[in-house]
Amino acid sequence: MSQAKVDKYKQDKANRQKIMKKQKLMHRLEMTGIALVTVLLVGWIGFSIYDKASSNDGSKETVVFDAGAVQDYMTELTAE
Repeated sequence: MSQAKVDKYKQDKANRQKIMKKQKLMHRLEMTGIALVTVLLVGWIGFSIYDKASSNDGSKETVVFDAGAVQDYMTELTAE
C-alpha cells in the first residue's frame, strides 16, 4: 500500500465514530422524510376522495318510477 492510502486508512479509523454517527443521522433523516412524504401523500389522496364523495351528495338526481303501466299489464296477464 502506498503511504497516502495508509494515512487515509488511519484517518478514517480515527474518525470512525464520527463518521458512523453522521451516517446514522443521515439515514434517520432520510427515513423521516420518506415517512412524512408518504403520510402527506396518503392524506391528500384520502381527502381528495372524501371531497369528491361528499360533493356528489347534493347533486344526486331523484328518479321517480311510475309502476302503474306495469301493474296494469300484470293484471291483464293474470285476468286471462
